[in-house]
Amino acid sequence: MHLRRALLLFAIVLGLAAIAASLSRPNEAERDAAPVRPPAAREPTVSPGTAGQPPVTLRFHADRDQTRRLEIGRAATLEVAVDEPGQVEIPLLGLAAAATPLTPARFDVLPPEVRRYPIEFTPAGSDNSRPAGTLDVITPER
Repeated sequence: MHLRRALLLFAIVLGLAAIAASLSRPNEAERDAAPVRPPAAREPTVSPGTAGQPPVTLRFHADRDQTRRLEIGRAATLEVAVDEPGQVEIPLLGLAAAATPLTPARFDVLPPEVRRYPIEFTPAGSDNSRPAGTLDVITPER
């Protein structure tokens, strides 16, 4: 009895979905009349001094409050190793990742401005975060 009701309910839902899909499609006259626009041209987002440079890997250890420098406009992968499970955050970039002693937290970053970005570590089961390092984004040296 329950199987029949479930099948009937499934058939009704499927039928209503088909009706809704057929009503929401534009007809062929509207599709053909719509102008096709070429994609808008965009300005390059990488400065000429960093174009073609491969990303760098910057390694931190959460127990050592280290500072690593990165030139503005340069892509980087940050790896933060920890001695106990927890969460690593870079609040000013809105990034967070889990980390364990065997798996460091990894972040692919391209910082938008010259400044210091603190990195914080919060051990699992704790609400207290502690400094785990600082990413210092600098202007390129020429």
